[in-house]
Amino acid sequence: MLNFSASEENYLKTIYHLQTKDDNVTTNELADKLRAKPASITDMMKKLKTRRMVNYQRYQGFRLTSQGKKIALSIIRRHRLWEYFLAQKLKFNWDEVHEVAEQLEHVSNKKLIDKLDEFLAFPKFDPHGDPIPDTNGKMETSRQISLSHLRVNKPARICHISNQSELLLEHLQEKKIRMGTLIVVKRKFTYDDSLEIQLGKKALLTISGQLAKNIFVKI
Repeated sequence: MLNFSASEENYLKTIYHLQTKDDNVTTNELADKLRAKPASITDMMKKLKTRRMVNYQRYQGFRLTSQGKKIALSIIRRHRLWEYFLAQKLKFNWDEVHEVAEQLEHVSNKKLIDKLDEFLAFPKFDPHGDPIPDTNGKMETSRQISLSHLRVNKPARICHISNQSELLLEHLQEKKIRMGTLIVVKRKFTYDDSLEIQLGKKALLTISGQLAKNIFVKI
């Protein structure tokens, strides 16, 4: 079993999230995301290339190798399982779980993580609606659309929050907008793309167009 430092794991996980199907990740993108100096990024890429975790050529960007992707998915699996545990078993708010899971994800004992998965009854999604990779790195997908694209008077349930910043999650918490909540768009305002929504049988409330873009629902 390969051993990685917390810093190496953070790099692998971040590259996984940044890389797309066709485009490589640039040094500047990674430096901005990790708040690191480009020189530090280059040094780490050389190290991860030596360990066959990334394909890297200077000035051309980099991508995870198949082994690098496997390791990144195992880190993401640990992170999201810990988020689920913290939210469901220890009753942390969903805006509190990410920071704690960032620390716990570096505990890499496979037996512990598999037992945690079993204890939690093999959850498919974390508290924010992100899919949890299984032990083989496979993730369940769900058909979902942004709330901003939901038709008026079409009932749907909240299934994913794309922007998981602490401030945004706190804002959703205050408005009682949670995962699994039944939601109906009652009006759309073209002036600023804001929406008038109803949560279950509660009173109507208005949310900004920017907030609506970060809420995803399944019909």
